[in-house]
Amino acid sequence: MAQPIHELTDRARDVFRIVVDSYLSTGTPVGSRTIAQLSGLNLSPASIRGVMQDLEEAGLLAAPHVSAGRMPTETGLRLFVDGMMHAMEPSAQERATIAAQADSAGPVEEALAGTAAALSGLSASAGVVLVPKREPVLRQVSFVPLSGTRALAVLVGADGSVENRVLETPGAGAAALVEAGNYLTARLSGLTLSEARDRILREIGQERAELDVAARALVERGLAMWSEDGDHRPVLIVRGQARLIDDAASHDLDRVRQLLDELEGKEEIARLLESAQDGDAARIFIGSENKLFALTGSSVIAKPVRALDGRVVGVVGVIGPVRLNYARVVPMVDFTAATLARLLG
Repeated sequence: MAQPIHELTDRARDVFRIVVDSYLSTGTPVGSRTIAQLSGLNLSPASIRGVMQDLEEAGLLAAPHVSAGRMPTETGLRLFVDGMMHAMEPSAQERATIAAQADSAGPVEEALAGTAAALSGLSASAGVVLVPKREPVLRQVSFVPLSGTRALAVLVGADGSVENRVLETPGAGAAALVEAGNYLTARLSGLTLSEARDRILREIGQERAELDVAARALVERGLAMWSEDGDHRPVLIVRGQARLIDDAASHDLDRVRQLLDELEGKEEIARLLESAQDGDAARIFIGSENKLFALTGSSVIAKPVRALDGRVVGVVGVIGPVRLNYARVVPMVDFTAATLARLLG
């Protein structure tokens, strides 16, 4: 376990901060001679090497090569973030860029995607937004036969959105598909999916639904499928994946391939973001602190988006290399969460 920050001497703290600041800025190790020339510390290179050796023995610094300078370990970065980092508030221009995307006219998901893209560009990382599935207001439902036992269920929302699902339809012929679609469209237009489900199941339960047996079964299966899918599948938006391929990663094709594969596993990313919903502060996962990106050396900063009544209505964050500019990016994520709270709350 690394030393607590208050147990470091002033000299060790100064050298440690310089190494971390240099690494986060350049991504390369820093040597004692560079520190002596640029830091303004009244220390010789030999004295600085001694301090760096002590910091390495404490688990805060590491030398990637025998003759190289030092760089912070993940433990060192955690110590820096928790005990030494001075946050830098977003500039007026950065705040305006984020707010403009969140306030843009159009479907909510387009505003969320634009906000994620803006956060990605400003942080030089991948921007991510996770929100619960928003129920569309229905306009039309239809069933298109695919084979003798399968059909494509098509749900059209009032906002023009279209969702398709493949549905097993044993015993339901073409007439039943048409009957079920016409029935749902006639009775459910203008309702949300949950409202539609409650109304239809009530009518079926009271035997007021004018449907034959096959069409009735089809309606029940279709509603159950969409309901379950909507309840368990949040909307995850990721923008700026290419920004994760830094200079170090570009020379390690296996790492690049694995990183991109992990980004395709949206369920895993969603679970990672959901783990940040408790509490109010941004949660920071550095490198191997999260299992998903442990092998690719990536960090995650995530912040819950809370409505005025305290409900968590989403999570926003960034995924980037461990040498993220945490002091700049954490406040940026905080501001984005507050901005999205007005949109989603």
